[in-house]
Amino acid sequence: MIENPVPWPNGARCAVALTFDIDSESPLHLEHRNRVPDLVATTSWMRYDEIAVPRILRLYRDLGLKQTFFYPAWCMKTYPHLVEQILADGHEIGHHGYIHENYNQLPREEQEAFFVRALETMVSITGQKPRGFRAPIYNFSRYTAEMLVRHGFEYDASLMTDDVPHLVDAAGGSFVEIPSHWSLDDWPQYVHATDFGYQMTIRSPDEACAVYMADFEAAYRYGGLWVGVWHPWVSGRPARLDGIARMVETMQARGNVWFARLDEIAAHVRKVTEEGSYQPRRIRLPYYEEGLPESEFPRL
Repeated sequence: MIENPVPWPNGARCAVALTFDIDSESPLHLEHRNRVPDLVATTSWMRYDEIAVPRILRLYRDLGLKQTFFYPAWCMKTYPHLVEQILADGHEIGHHGYIHENYNQLPREEQEAFFVRALETMVSITGQKPRGFRAPIYNFSRYTAEMLVRHGFEYDASLMTDDVPHLVDAAGGSFVEIPSHWSLDDWPQYVHATDFGYQMTIRSPDEACAVYMADFEAAYRYGGLWVGVWHPWVSGRPARLDGIARMVETMQARGNVWFARLDEIAAHVRKVTEEGSYQPRRIRLPYYEEGLPESEFPRL
């Protein structure tokens, strides 16, 4: 099924990462600006991160996991105590924009300004440059790949390009892409938020985890990659996080599963590529420099 599986460390059947995007109420400020002081109920829900992140960290300690958290830099600056807790436990923090901005709806100069401000803020708080990036809402733009190369990023985790990591070439260099999919995101399963225009039926944890585990079973069978994309204020609720705990325990009991941070996965892909023991798929971005011409759309 997967024609070019990565040779995972120690003969593992698949690689697994359980990532969280710690957006807090940054999207609310971005989309509603002056209305935010009146959106108290929605703000209170999104600030549930203050409860959820310590709970997630306790779970990861219990399970013996070191994982990757993606953080808008504004949220790091606003809630530095959560950043300290994450780093103290040996987890990775990746770039997730400044205030959850939508990169593919901004002019190039604004994208660069947000990206650099976030980068500078992260370095000032953590003392080190992040290795990886995930575009908010996966909204990677035509300029993002070149920007990641120019700023020396080792990997991206925004795209849905494959079932295993691969290389992305852009102007000036390349980086490792660590893809995931909406099927491993908690947003379609749980989010009911009228202020954002989402009114989906809320699934039970058993239903959500059945979707996640179907992808795991296929990854395990065919040598693939499984990257959960979750949010503390969504999946940090007790029943949902308990579902994640039971799911991880099932994976651990299966054996031959490599649990890793995304920077470790990217480094491994680079290593086996440079050694010549693996030849990853390569793509070049952007796919298009401009839209199709009018001649491709016949008119009556």
